[in-house]
Amino acid sequence: MNEDKSARYHRLRRRAGLLSAAAAAVLLTGLVATRASVSLRGLSEQAAGALAGPGPTWPWIVVGVYVTLLVGLHELVTLPAAFYRGFLLERRYGLSRESFSVWAVDHAKAVMLGWVFGLGGSAVLYGLLRSRPADWWIPAGAIFSLTTVALAHLAPVVLLPIFYHLRPLDRDLLRARLKSLAGRAGSRIVGVCEWQLGERTRRANAALVGLGRTRRILVSDTLLAEYSDEEIEAVLAHELGHHVRYDIWRSIAYETALIFAGLFVADRALRVFGSAASLTSPADVTGLPILLLAMGGLSVLQRPLANALSRRQERLADRFALALTGRPAAFISVMRRLAAQNLAEEEPSRLVRIFFHTHPPTRERIAAASSRAST
Repeated sequence: MNEDKSARYHRLRRRAGLLSAAAAAVLLTGLVATRASVSLRGLSEQAAGALAGPGPTWPWIVVGVYVTLLVGLHELVTLPAAFYRGFLLERRYGLSRESFSVWAVDHAKAVMLGWVFGLGGSAVLYGLLRSRPADWWIPAGAIFSLTTVALAHLAPVVLLPIFYHLRPLDRDLLRARLKSLAGRAGSRIVGVCEWQLGERTRRANAALVGLGRTRRILVSDTLLAEYSDEEIEAVLAHELGHHVRYDIWRSIAYETALIFAGLFVADRALRVFGSAASLTSPADVTGLPILLLAMGGLSVLQRPLANALSRRQERLADRFALALTGRPAAFISVMRRLAAQNLAEEEPSRLVRIFFHTHPPTRERIAAASSRAST
């Protein structure tokens, strides 16, 4: 197969991602089909009884232990693909600067964070399944949707610092320039930060993160090191386009619809397969793999639509950036350089684009900018 470097990298990366997803699906399906989930619940009840001591065992302790065991099993079956995709492949293609120890610590942080969210989400789900078995998915959808909004607010001040070092940008002229750009776009920000990616990766990036009082500009040290102020401004203008056009809120609205739809499908799946899976009631934690499979299946099915909507938003943000800066040459330059540095896939197949690409191919974005410059 005659492939360029970026095509090989992305093909192998997709393969590892699909292998990880398949392993997780096989695990969940196997737990239900073999009734191993019933045994897992039994272990959870025993462990919860030991933790609670004499007296009745609280159901939320059983749920917490079950989730912990499930997270451990998931990590066991997906770790090889995660290691290959996140460490070996990145180093092979010259994108990573991480040592194994740094990668392992970051991966452990991600697993722990997923475990914490899993505990919280499961506590909500099974609390509502016990108290409102007929329509539990409606209040659950409302709670998870509000959590999505809260996380969008808190990400810059709570989540990002878990993995990355952020510090105020110390280039006064560039900081003033980016603040002025945000002002011209009508977007209020609370600061401009240097995003220290260079200790982990050779990739370059910039972002506008947060909502309201947490909204701030992030510029990676790798971008600051090699790109002109005009090129950095072009990248931030694109990000500002997303905020000015309310793409963040559109994405949250779509995510909210998906949450409600996923929980509704999960409710139907529990009713259809609960008896065959030996559930004692809808609130039996034995059914958690069924819930996860139902919601995960819907997520896979809607991916082409989500990607298509995302690509449209990216095209419109590009147009906004070109109109705001009036520098198509800088936009074209930074798109070309970032594609080479970040090893972007230049010519994905139509099928790959539909199922995996949230952004238009770089060549398409450059061609659109060139066309706009010539008019």
